[in-house]
This record gives sequence, structure tokens and C-alpha cells, in this order.
Amino acid sequence: MSIKNIRLEVMQFLEKNVESFVEQYLIPVEKIWQPTDFLPNSQGENFFEEVKELREIAKELPYDFWVTLVGDTITEEALPTYESWLMDVEGVDQVDQVENGGNGWARWVKQWTGEENRHGDLLNKYLYLSGRVNMREIEMTTQHLINDGFDIGTGRDPYKNFVYTSFQELATYVSHNRVSQIAKNFGDKKLSKMCKMIAGDEMRHHHAYSEFVNRIFQVDPSEMMLAFQYMMKQKIVMPAHFLRESGQKISSAFEQFSDSAQRIGVYTATDYVEILQKLIDKWEIDKISNLTDEAEKAREYLMKLPARMARISERIVIPKESHIFKWVEPARL
Repeated sequence: MSIKNIRLEVMQFLEKNVESFVEQYLIPVEKIWQPTDFLPNSQGENFFEEVKELREIAKELPYDFWVTLVGDTITEEALPTYESWLMDVEGVDQVDQVENGGNGWARWVKQWTGEENRHGDLLNKYLYLSGRVNMREIEMTTQHLINDGFDIGTGRDPYKNFVYTSFQELATYVSHNRVSQIAKNFGDKKLSKMCKMIAGDEMRHHHAYSEFVNRIFQVDPSEMMLAFQYMMKQKIVMPAHFLRESGQKISSAFEQFSDSAQRIGVYTATDYVEILQKLIDKWEIDKISNLTDEAEKAREYLMKLPARMARISERIVIPKESHIFKWVEPARL
């Protein structure tokens, strides 16, 4: 049997539990928070006073913070790209009704997308009301990012995709949680609450995808180990790695955005290493048995990788000067 057919068989095996995955890791629409729960009430008599208060508090936040928040927002708003990618993964059908010839994985992807979509909606509205950023430039960057798509190096392989999403959901948790802490330190308790709620969603989604990987390790350990090694060898690229500003080609905009995030400690090279170590520990890579010789070598590589990457991260030098983005005009801060 080919590797592709084995992957498909494992996905069909896991699909039997998709209903329980949805119930355990996702929240029904009527029960989950919505963006307007945290924003000024546009139907309320005090709307303009609430907006004025939001704008006054927003003035205290520094330049690199705004760049990071904008980058996070754009990343969340490029969600159509992420859904279309996951819907093309081996073992996922467009039809989510089994009686119509589809499978449960499509239901998972669609409902996960629905939850994630709220994040961009909330942050976008906050940015708009804050008056601190150039919304048109942000909107053009978002459209460019969706137009350009992305290539996360997983192909249609579900094993590689689940490694990616396990890592990425934890990375976005770290990022949103740190932004929440910084906003709180600057006295913006409402923005802090928004980002904390988003971070909570990301952690819940991380638990789901990492559980998918854990289940695969139980039934196909060698191939899952090789997929994990493959993804870490080529490094986990962030979903917005094609980020660009208006009038530019795909360039170094993502790097410059990452520099801002590192300068204020939102997401750093050290975080990347720590997330890798957490996945190794979570999946108990050191205890997995019945591996092929090739997979055993992959395990050895993975176990040594965090220490190697930590040494490399210590040598990274972040520019002290901020890149001036079209999204954020320093004169307005």
C-alpha cells in the first residue's frame, strides 16, 4: 500500500471521532463570544463616549506595538487562504454530510474556520475605531496576502498539516497573549481582554490539532515521526510570510514585522524553540516505540534540535530601529 493510501486510511480511521473532536474542542455559535461583546455598542446611547475613551487610551501604545497588532490582524484576516488549504488536505472532502458522500473532516475545518474568523473581525474593528492606523493600507495588505496565498510546505499531507497547525496555533496563542499583557501594562484593559479571549481560542485549537497528531502516532508512528522531522527541518513558516505593503512585491515586510514583534517581546526566536520543545514533550517523542530505522534517526534529530536551535537563536541580532510601515504613521502616535 502506498504512503498516500495509508494516510487516507488513517484519516478515515480518525474521522470516526470527528464528532467528539468538534464537541470537545469547538464551541457552538450561540455560546461562544462574538466581537461586538468587547466593542463599543453602536446601538447604545453612549457609543460616541465609548469610542472617544477607546481612542484616548490607544494613544499610550507605542509604535512597535501597533505594527505587531496590525500584523496579527492581517494574519487573522487571511483566513480564506487557510481554509482553502486545509479543505484540500488528503482525507478531507468538501461535502461535510456523510449521507451525501462526504466526511466529518470538512465539518471540522469549516467550524474551526468559523471560530477563527471572529479574531480578524474583532481586531479589525478595534483598529478602525482607534484612529491610530491607516486602515486603507491595512486593507490593501490583507487583500494582497489573500491574493498571494501561501505555501507552508505541507502539500496535501495530513500528517505534515497537523504538525503545522499544532505549532502555529500555539505560536498564535503566545503572540496574542503577550499583546494582551502589553496592552494591560499600558492601561488598555479592553484591548487586553480582547486579545486574551483570542489567545484562549488559539490554545483550545492547539490542543485539538496536537491531539490529532497524538492519535496518528498511536497508529502510524514511523510515518508520523518522519513528517514531524520534515516540518522541523524546513522550519515552520508563519502563515503571513508573504506579507507585503501596497505597491510592493513580496519582499521583506514579514521580516520587518517580525523584528517589531521581537523588539517588544511578543514572539521571539526563543519562543519558537520553546514551542518545539513543548510539542516534543507533549507527544512524548522519546517514548514512542516500534519505529523503523529511518524514523529512529528522525527521532534522534528531533530530540537534539531544540538545543541546537537555542544556540542559533542566541546569535540573532534584531535591528534597534523600527521599519516605518505604511500601516502605522508615527506622526499620529
